[in-house]
Amino acid sequence: MSDNRKAIIAAVGIFVCYFYFGIIQEKITRGRYGDEPQEDGTRGEQFTFALALVGVQCICNWAFAKAILIARPQNQDTTPKVYYASSALTYLLAMISSNMALRWVAYPMQVVAKSAKPIPVMLLGVMFGRKSYTLQKYMFVLLIVIGVVLFMFKEGKTSSSPLEKEGMGQLLLAMSLIMDGLTGAVQERMRQHSSPSAQHMMLAMNGWSTLLLIPALFITGEAMEFIAFATKYPQMLGHLATLALAGALGQLFIFMMVSSFGALACSVVTTTRKFFTVLCSVLLFGNSLSSRQWMGAVLVFTGLFADMFFGKKGAAAGKSPPKSKEKSEINGLLK
Repeated sequence: MSDNRKAIIAAVGIFVCYFYFGIIQEKITRGRYGDEPQEDGTRGEQFTFALALVGVQCICNWAFAKAILIARPQNQDTTPKVYYASSALTYLLAMISSNMALRWVAYPMQVVAKSAKPIPVMLLGVMFGRKSYTLQKYMFVLLIVIGVVLFMFKEGKTSSSPLEKEGMGQLLLAMSLIMDGLTGAVQERMRQHSSPSAQHMMLAMNGWSTLLLIPALFITGEAMEFIAFATKYPQMLGHLATLALAGALGQLFIFMMVSSFGALACSVVTTTRKFFTVLCSVLLFGNSLSSRQWMGAVLVFTGLFADMFFGKKGAAAGKSPPKSKEKSEINGLLK
């Protein structure tokens, strides 16, 4: 297969899989199942099982990473388990917070807010990961900060209830970003210690996340509630299976793109995909955006693209070897 054809296949695969992933995720978290009247006047029950949703994704990601390692065996991973356990905890909290936020905020806001991930990753990397960055890098991140503030800032409204609900969603997104930053700091320590491969890191983090989730599901009672909900609305299981399949196939195309063309090319594709995900969410789900929010979204993605194309020389001064750095970028893309 020629390089051009492989690049097109990988890029289209990433676009299609993660575009569909976003649609299904919003359908599950913001949709309604059944037609029974609810106390708030709406009809149909809402999916509220954030732990179960993250659990399904972690199990499928673990199985996918395991399959890759079986097909292509690698050297034994010597990373201390305490690093994996702590990073899995923060990784898990980031995913749960992000998914829970969709109950109160529209998917475009989640995508744009999560695009600000470099902010906490950089700050906490400086504080705990012993990294340093150039002024150019800080300027690109400042552009992202301004864009996120413009996108998420809300003018005063006559009714406080919708604003309070959206505030809860924004608080969860902020927590998710903080957890992303902590995850990045711990992963930086991992790379300094043993530089695990992307597949080993993906396998271990999703495995530890699953182990942490199982007792939480039973302690909170969500496991039985989720089973009862799935029994009552079996079509939801089809949505979950589609979500897991889209995520696994998307990761397959990401690995294809990275292995053949590098992490930069893959970053361009995935960042472009996020922008079009926002656009399609607006068109398909009626998540209208104001002109100020569109300006904020453009600034966010401009900052991301500028960092990808011009910020390579502004990478961390104490950066790891190129091979380790590429593994770092792969893991960032998979999250």
